[in-house]
Amino acid sequence: MAAIWATALILVAAGVNVAADTNDLGVNWGTLTSHPIHPKIVVQLLKDNGFKKVKLFDSDPWMVGFLAGTGIEVMLGIPNDQLEFLSEAYGNAKDWIKENCTAHLRKGGVNIKYVAVGNEPFLTSYKGRFTKTAFPAMKNIQKALNEAGVGGKIKAVMPHNADVYESKSDKPSDGVFRSDIKDLMNQIARYLKNNNAPFVVNIYPFLSLYLNSKFPSDFAFFDGGHPIQDKNVQYNNVFEANFDTLIYALRTAGAPNLTIIVGEIGWPTDGHKEANKANAKKFYDGLFRVLASDKGTPLRPGKMDVYLFGLFDEDTKSIEPGNFERHWGIFDFDGKPKFAMDMSGEGAHKELVAAKGVKYLPKQWCVLVSYATDQWLIGEQISWACSQSDCTALQDGASCFGLDSKRRASYAFNSYYQMNNQEDNACDFKGLGNVVKEDPSTDSCKFNTQIKVDGASRLSFANGAISVLVSLVTLFILL
Repeated sequence: MAAIWATALILVAAGVNVAADTNDLGVNWGTLTSHPIHPKIVVQLLKDNGFKKVKLFDSDPWMVGFLAGTGIEVMLGIPNDQLEFLSEAYGNAKDWIKENCTAHLRKGGVNIKYVAVGNEPFLTSYKGRFTKTAFPAMKNIQKALNEAGVGGKIKAVMPHNADVYESKSDKPSDGVFRSDIKDLMNQIARYLKNNNAPFVVNIYPFLSLYLNSKFPSDFAFFDGGHPIQDKNVQYNNVFEANFDTLIYALRTAGAPNLTIIVGEIGWPTDGHKEANKANAKKFYDGLFRVLASDKGTPLRPGKMDVYLFGLFDEDTKSIEPGNFERHWGIFDFDGKPKFAMDMSGEGAHKELVAAKGVKYLPKQWCVLVSYATDQWLIGEQISWACSQSDCTALQDGASCFGLDSKRRASYAFNSYYQMNNQEDNACDFKGLGNVVKEDPSTDSCKFNTQIKVDGASRLSFANGAISVLVSLVTLFILL
């Protein structure tokens, strides 16, 4: 995920193909969490809040099945670790479509519109790992869809990070696909054009701020300020500049009118000084105004097809890109809305509808015992607890960074305790932990109590959550 380029651009293009309406918003439903909300509850949440589209990162049949009969348009996901398997033999793709896609296509079934093959497979940080397998996998999936008789209705797509294109001048009119994958991306763009499928791109203005301390903060939002001039076009925000940089790259690739879907866009609410609820609300309010206006961008006026990222905070996501990665949700981990959102873009700041039927563990917390004095042992236990739970809110600039040393230890202990379902031995910490009934939260720092997860839900999502936890061996020095 990343939108790195800020810039500008020119003229309007004929044959505009940008779809969707502010009342037709999509949202990303990720499941990299230790305690996933039951899919039945999530689907009701989508319906209650008027989401007409949902983008998934896998295709768990049990989870997808709850979308049957809702009419919600679905983008299934294929993880990057399956690309090689799907690229090496057409039969593998054919079986995948039969088991994960067409099995849901019946009267009253799931309204599948796209199959997302991979997720940002050409990120620079992957160092070319998927460049030989992603495109062949996508072609095999589309061929399987065609042979199943649904290729006209369901399209194979590939969500891309905005770092697949670049501009030497930081202006949209110099937009081209990244030099190391230019030929490959040109081929993909033409393939999508010939197959009447959209180009899916993830754009994150937040990352422009995160990656560049000198980046003008108001350019990341939609309120104007620090405009960029590109020939006879003025850009007032990085989103429009980034989007139009892609259009120039597509022109160079021979697909100037290719439909574009913004597969991910959002703002995190914790884990960094710029990641907070106030900034997130400001960003979304501006985004929704732009979407409601149907003005599009200078090169692509009209309605835009947009999926918000994301639905919930995910406490087992990799934090390699940054501590904010676990805080992209417009809802908290338990399905409670973080702030009022004007999805109509008309100034009606309404509260989102919270998830219904979520059950919690008892209202109790694990904290540092009051008589603890061994600072070395306390630090050791904090690091151990954080390496196996989520302490991103304790990091510099985050919501709990200002806690005193004892409360910081308590936060770390409680994070581990809740992630482990409040088990008795999860609040030991070599005698330093103690379970209390009084909420230790402060005005700025929330000490959570975790939700209950039934066996079926735990089993369904276990593989994803556990694999992430095993891979995250990150020790925090918090005292």
